[in-house]
Amino acid sequence: MSRLLPSIVLLFAAIACSPARAGHPVRLDIVDRDHGGWLEQHRHRGETWIAGSPGHRYAVRLTNTSGERVLVVLSVDGVNAVTGETADPAQAGYVLAPWQSTEIAGWRKSLGEVAQFVFTALPDSYAARTGRPDHVGVIGVAVFRERRPPRESYAPHPPAPIAGRAERRAAPAAAEADLSAHGQEAAPQRLGTGHGQREWSPASRTDFVRASRRPAQVLQLRYDTPQRLAALGIPAWRHARHHAPRPSAFPGGFVPDP
Repeated sequence: MSRLLPSIVLLFAAIACSPARAGHPVRLDIVDRDHGGWLEQHRHRGETWIAGSPGHRYAVRLTNTSGERVLVVLSVDGVNAVTGETADPAQAGYVLAPWQSTEIAGWRKSLGEVAQFVFTALPDSYAARTGRPDHVGVIGVAVFRERRPPRESYAPHPPAPIAGRAERRAAPAAAEADLSAHGQEAAPQRLGTGHGQREWSPASRTDFVRASRRPAQVLQLRYDTPQRLAALGIPAWRHARHHAPRPSAFPGGFVPDP
């Protein structure tokens, strides 16, 4: 590319038919943008959960742990975060350079803007407001490797974040591509992802050819309020436990505004 972008690059990807290689190249984390911390992940009955705070903005942090480019199709509440379609692995996604980490902060509205991801009550979630409430509470990715001729692996370096959009194709027949939530819980889902305020997030297009129709990795996180996770028997945020603080004469810091 002739110039570096401060945010992301939108891409159109074709699908090839060679077999997928083994491996799990991408790590998925969620960052609370209002308190600045990564949300702790909890394993429960074969699934991974995080606890979100209603009203807080969040970002999906994607980390490519491999030495090659990958395409990551991002699903939030069963909705593609780039196109707004009901999510399918064959759709638009984000491209990560080798060893790259980037944060996706919202629903893509144009080549210049996203609408912020915000934890909100389920009826106010984007999916529910567009008539698709069945898969609210799940953040998932389908990861594809790039079809390229043999070459030397990239050396680790911190490249500029990029993103991608895939050319729409027929959905793969593999059942494992389904990113939806499953199972029945004792209490109903409370939390979803809203369509928040718009913010600047520039993008452009590039090329990417998938090495296979089948994702090299499918990963998902489930989320809800701390109260719901507690009702399911999952520990919520550790710092949210109620302990009476002990007073200190020198708590540190500087003088804040009143």
